[in-house]
Amino acid sequence: MLKVKMSTTDRQSGFPNTPALRALIKRAVRTTLSLEGLEGLFEVEVTLTDNEGIREYNKNYRGIDKETDVLSFPLYDPASSFRYAEDQYVPLGDIVLSLEQAKKQSDTFGHSFEREVAYLVSHSTLHLLGMDHERSDAEDALMREKQNAVMASLGLEVS
Repeated sequence: MLKVKMSTTDRQSGFPNTPALRALIKRAVRTTLSLEGLEGLFEVEVTLTDNEGIREYNKNYRGIDKETDVLSFPLYDPASSFRYAEDQYVPLGDIVLSLEQAKKQSDTFGHSFEREVAYLVSHSTLHLLGMDHERSDAEDALMREKQNAVMASLGLEVS
């Protein structure tokens, strides 16, 4: 059994924080975890922001003074010997998503805003699980493959 508890903080005003958007984000997290073969109870914190907001996060936490699309702040260590009780949620970490940048990228790539949001959330979830596309070209390719599998599972693949 796989269950995901998600809380959302909205720090932007350019896009409506609708139940449909939150459900899409949660489905993207859940599908990513499911395709990774995880079972159990997991918790994710999601902050929705704009480009200025994510620029501040990027500057403060990574020392990079520019906007980006999504940032991941993992708490979960799959190699940890610490075990959670069966009825206890495992905190995976935080996802910070610029909806403004997601919209720009969806326009640039010619696909839906929803597809871009789900793709970025899947990308961030893989980071929360310890993957990092910046380590190697092979890991970058693997992450893209996994994200594309999530998009296909969600019916959001690009033809």
